[in-house]
Amino acid sequence: MGLNTSRIWLGGLAGGVAWTIWGAALGMTVLGPRYPAMQAAGLFLKESRYPFFAGQWILTLFVIAILLAHLYAWSRATLGAGPATAIKIGAIVGFAAGFPSNLAQAAWSPVPRIFPLIWMLDLWVGCIIATVVAGWMYRD
Repeated sequence: MGLNTSRIWLGGLAGGVAWTIWGAALGMTVLGPRYPAMQAAGLFLKESRYPFFAGQWILTLFVIAILLAHLYAWSRATLGAGPATAIKIGAIVGFAAGFPSNLAQAAWSPVPRIFPLIWMLDLWVGCIIATVVAGWMYRD
């Protein structure tokens, strides 16, 4: 049985939207007020090295969300359809994406540990959200 690629893409795009909303809400409420102090202390640059970083970051989230939608669709045959499978896939990928580098940041970076914690949660929970949304939208 083939995969419904149009539903994979639709679910991945919807998952990317959900993840972007999650990340923006988390970043603006928890970290947003803290960034100026870290910039003033010289711990963060005042401007990104990359032009339009926010757009590049959001594009990256969408790419990962589409990949997660593919992983969910592929895994349905062995793990079964439904939210439990989506949560498992999202949690595994989110852990791999968010935990190791932010553990290193928390251990070695001079910024307060709230930064790597929130960055990790953005990636880990964001992957779960994106996969659940993509799974909810997927139909064979």
